[in-house]
Amino acid sequence: MAAYSLNEVNEMYVDVLKEIGNIGAGNATTAIASMLQLKLDMQVPKVQLLTFQELGSAVCPEDETIVGIYLEVQGDIEGSMMFLMHLDSAHFLVNRLMGRGDDYLGDFDEMDMSALKEIGNIIAGSYLNALSSMTRLTLSPSIPYISIDMAAAILSVPAIQFGQIGDNALLIETEFGDDVMINGYFILLPELDSYEKILKSLGISM
Repeated sequence: MAAYSLNEVNEMYVDVLKEIGNIGAGNATTAIASMLQLKLDMQVPKVQLLTFQELGSAVCPEDETIVGIYLEVQGDIEGSMMFLMHLDSAHFLVNRLMGRGDDYLGDFDEMDMSALKEIGNIIAGSYLNALSSMTRLTLSPSIPYISIDMAAAILSVPAIQFGQIGDNALLIETEFGDDVMINGYFILLPELDSYEKILKSLGISM
């Protein structure tokens, strides 16, 4: 296998990831709009190549509590993926699903956590389908795991995994909603051997 790392991700690869982000975010927005029976608008996803130190501040302060949804990825490539949301965005989505008022900010109960996992499934599945369509690779997600904790604790997972490959991480930020805009952050964490498969399937040699 050619020796390369995330530090060497070139402009073409980032552009391809932006397109995957566009397609995935569009699919996710359509699916969530159908679930919530709402008309949702979507902003163009923002893709950034960041160091681990920058990753945390790009999402929120390290001591802010956020929702993290984690899934393992299997198939032609292996790895994991994360979707992060601010608490206000998570409350908004769950309140709409549960038919509660938008101002409800109580602790998430078991049904709320189940709803968040389903939202994570939809969003993660949308991105994986976009990646699968562009690469013609077969990808499938595991059952999602959910954590509500400080950002520093949740982001330690991609920091450890990305640390085995390079010093940088790719962060895709999406925004969608109606009267209230929801921010979400998506991180794909392929195993080292899977990067070569992704790049080759996209016709990119490094």
